[in-house]
Amino acid sequence: MDLVEFQGKQLFARNGVPVPAAGSVCRTVDEIVAAAEEHLGGGASAVVVKAQVKTGGRGKAGGVKLATTVDEAREHAESILGLDIKGHVVNVVYVEPASDIAEEYYLSVMHDRVNKGHLVICSREGGVEIEEVNRTNPDAVVKRPLLPADTVDGLSPATATEIVTEAELPAEVRDAAAGLLVALFNAYRAEDATLAEINPLIRTTDDRVLALDAKVSLDGSAAFRHDGYEEWKIDGIDADDPLEAEAKAKGIQYVKLDGNVGVLGNGAGLVMATLDVVAQNGGRAANFLDVGGGASADAMAESLALVLKDPSVKSVFVNIFGGITRGEDVANGVIEATKRLGDFPQTLVVRLDGTNAAEGRRLLEEAALANVVAAATMQDAAAKAVELAGQA
Repeated sequence: MDLVEFQGKQLFARNGVPVPAAGSVCRTVDEIVAAAEEHLGGGASAVVVKAQVKTGGRGKAGGVKLATTVDEAREHAESILGLDIKGHVVNVVYVEPASDIAEEYYLSVMHDRVNKGHLVICSREGGVEIEEVNRTNPDAVVKRPLLPADTVDGLSPATATEIVTEAELPAEVRDAAAGLLVALFNAYRAEDATLAEINPLIRTTDDRVLALDAKVSLDGSAAFRHDGYEEWKIDGIDADDPLEAEAKAKGIQYVKLDGNVGVLGNGAGLVMATLDVVAQNGGRAANFLDVGGGASADAMAESLALVLKDPSVKSVFVNIFGGITRGEDVANGVIEATKRLGDFPQTLVVRLDGTNAAEGRRLLEEAALANVVAAATMQDAAAKAVELAGQA
C-alpha cells in the first residue's frame, strides 16, 4: 500500500523523523484559500500547494506550486484540483508553509530483495530522480546493503554516520542527518514498510535537516499487524493505480511501473527476468504483466489493450516461453489480438521460445504485421524494444 506525501509525513513524525510544520489537507478551492490565509497570517512568507497523488513527477506536471499571497493560492488551487497526473486525478491537496531551503539531499531505506535484507541509499544530490543521479553521476550515490543480522536492534548511530559521511553530506549537518537516518530506519521497520524515501531531505538555513517530501510503501502482507492499514485509507485518493485496479477487476496480474517499455510474458518468473533484461539493455519497464499459461487470443487482446492504455508505453516486449502452450498458438493469439485492437502506434517485439517456437515465428513473419517484429532471443527482443521506445 502506497501513501501520499502528507500521510508519509504523519508516519515519519510519529516515529521521530523531523518534518516541516504541519500543513492542511484540503479538497476544495475554498479550503485551500482558507489554509493559505491561516499559514500566511501565522507568519509564513509563502505556502506550497501540493497535489496528493500516488505517483511521481508532480512538480513537472504542474502539481506543486509556491504561493506568496492568498490570490496566488486560489489560482494554484483552481489549476491543481482536477489535474490529471499520469492517470491520477487530483482530488486532495496539501498546503504547507514554505521551508527555508539551503540544500537538498536524498535518503531512503528499502527492502533489498537481492541481498535478502535492507538497502540504504544516500546522496548529496537531492530534489531530482535518484535513478537519474545514479545514471549521470554514480559516485554521488551511496548504497549500503544491511543484512537483518546487522539490524536486530535497529540501525546503529555509528553505521548511520558512516553512510552520511561517505555521501559527503556537510559536516555541519552530519550528526543531525545520521540521527534522522536512524529514526527513518526505525520507522521503516516499525511500520512494516518496504520503502521509506525522502526526496528531498533538506538542510534549512539554520542547519536543521527535515523530510520535505515522503514516499512510503507499506507491506500488504503485514497489514494484519496494523489493523489492515485502515488509518491510511481516505476518500479522494486512489487505492490503486487506475490501470492496476482495472487489471485486478479482470483477473490480470499487472503492476504499473515508471518506464516506457511495456512488458508482457507468461509466468511471473519469466516476466521478472524480462524486466531485468530490459534494464540491462538500458531501458525501463513500464509495467509487469503476467498473461498466464494459455496466452490465448482473448488473453493476449485483453492484456495488450491494458498495457497500451498507459500513455508512457512507447514499445511493447511480448516474451513467451511455450511449454504446454505451443508457439503457433501464441503467434495466432498475437495476430488475432492485433486485429481486435485495431490501429495503435506502438511496435510489439515478440520473442517466442520453447515448443514449436520456430513455427510461431514463421507465422508472425508471414502475417507481415506493420507493428509486430519477431525476435529469436530475449536479448535481441529487449534491445529492439528499448531502441524503439527511445526512437518514439
